[in-house]
Amino acid sequence: VQLQESGPGLVKPSQTLSLTCTVSGGSITTNSYYWSWIRQPPGKGLEWMGAIFYSGSTYYSPSLKSRTSISRDTSKNQFTLQLTSVTPEDTAIYYCNAVQGLRTFWGQGTQVTVSS
Repeated sequence: VQLQESGPGLVKPSQTLSLTCTVSGGSITTNSYYWSWIRQPPGKGLEWMGAIFYSGSTYYSPSLKSRTSISRDTSKNQFTLQLTSVTPEDTAIYYCNAVQGLRTFWGQGTQVTVSS
């Protein structure tokens, strides 16, 4: 399974950050997979933001739940992150990730900077 993040590298404060993860080599509806967004702010560790399961169910980090939405387009084999009301503290490398059992797959990550 290969994952590729895409989206704008610069977002203004208070706007909505939107990123897409395009999946190849496997279907996002394959049983037992879940698909996550994870970020790493500069100088900090990885932060799990949320996930969408193969069934379409979604789960979010409690600290980000009010601002985060993850959806999917099965026809394009993509899943999307939306993060509203961004601030400079949302500046990070954003990764999409897939897990099936003991197997984990990562995208290469995309830098998003929040700045006016």
